[in-house]
Amino acid sequence: MRFRHPLSTSEAWEISALVHKVRNIHNHLRDKLDACHKHIDDKRRMEAYQMLLELFKTSHSDNMKVLKALIYARDNQNPLFHGATHRRVDIDVFKDTHVLLLISNLDISHDELEVLEDIYRESLKKRPGIQYEIVWLPIIDQSDPWMESSQKLFENHRARMPWYARHDPLRSPSPEDGAVITFIKKEWHYGRKPILVVLGPQGQVVCQNALHMMWIWKDEAFPFTASREEDLWKEATWKLDFLVDGIDPRISEWIAAGKIICLYGGDDIEWIQRFTTIAKKVAESAGISLEMVYVGKSNPKELVYTNIKTIIEDKLSHHLKGLTSIWYFWVRIESMLYSKMRLGQTVEKDPTMQEILKMLSFDNSHEGWALLSKGSEEITKAKGDSFLTCLRQYNQWEVHVQKKGFLQALKDHLLQIHPPHHCNQFELLVAAGMIPETLVCSECGRKMEKFFVYRCCDV
Repeated sequence: MRFRHPLSTSEAWEISALVHKVRNIHNHLRDKLDACHKHIDDKRRMEAYQMLLELFKTSHSDNMKVLKALIYARDNQNPLFHGATHRRVDIDVFKDTHVLLLISNLDISHDELEVLEDIYRESLKKRPGIQYEIVWLPIIDQSDPWMESSQKLFENHRARMPWYARHDPLRSPSPEDGAVITFIKKEWHYGRKPILVVLGPQGQVVCQNALHMMWIWKDEAFPFTASREEDLWKEATWKLDFLVDGIDPRISEWIAAGKIICLYGGDDIEWIQRFTTIAKKVAESAGISLEMVYVGKSNPKELVYTNIKTIIEDKLSHHLKGLTSIWYFWVRIESMLYSKMRLGQTVEKDPTMQEILKMLSFDNSHEGWALLSKGSEEITKAKGDSFLTCLRQYNQWEVHVQKKGFLQALKDHLLQIHPPHHCNQFELLVAAGMIPETLVCSECGRKMEKFFVYRCCDV
């Protein structure tokens, strides 16, 4: 049996230095290799991005090249998942049709999906040979960690959608996917809020974000061009039926029956209780049938939910059915503003835009508000304190009701008590890179100051 002599101190130091040197060489080679891979990936990403730019500058006989480059540049025969059948299909299902690219991350809200699903299914019922198809392109940024829960959320979203979806998400680490993500962000101004990009049958961009048109007019906005948007506004009138647009079928029935309808909102339950109580008393004194509907606020969270429970328990009034309906009511109004801005309209020259801004300012106020209308008559509205004061002073304008009618008498008295230059404020979300440089107050006509609000959660 042979015994090894223990290493001397100098020998141990030599071996340690050699190991350290080999490790440094290994790390250096690994860094060089990583840098080389990164350089190759960056070059592939830039080439793919330039190809996308050229594709959208070129005329095509159909939309296949454009869709293949956007949806799945790599060789894959069935890159789409069809939610209605849960089967994988090829891109050629979109050939020669309008394609609506629903682009979002995995945080797309339940409300957005539910309303869009209802619109899509209603379109299928009205038009069996639907004029467009929707495909979901989910985007996962490098800053978004991809975990098992992410995969499950993606699959749940994909499975519930009745339209098509990319079989797997667009993810930044892939050079091809990274190029598509960069293109979508730079050319179509995608942030983290969903957008709906419309491509025509030849792959041309018809609209960079048709989501606002979809919320306002549903599939009536097809083919989602600027000229169609202008035509729809020419046909629209700022009346109650346009404001609610069938969100609650009962309101449509009341409008048809010529009833006086009151929509009201806010989050102060004490104001709600005072307002509904006195409104009922005034309606009884005036001998009119008044239907009141609570429409909450644009962020229908816990407080609005609690208010609805109180409204039901105390039988204060009707309310929009479900928080999604409340969300949709307000997102339509906000979409109207973005639509008007996109068409270059201004508050000074557009009366409808003035009405939209007033509604948004009501929603942003901590106090309540209310509006009244009868059938297709003009809407009468005011903030909570003004409306309460007007109703409490009913004995002062009761004498005019028989001659002028209830709504006109109420409106005249509101004008008397409404304070001058009672200015408005509201928050605007930057949508698809679009925010106006200036806005004027719908009350006093002065230029409004611009503020920035940073918020990560709806509260």
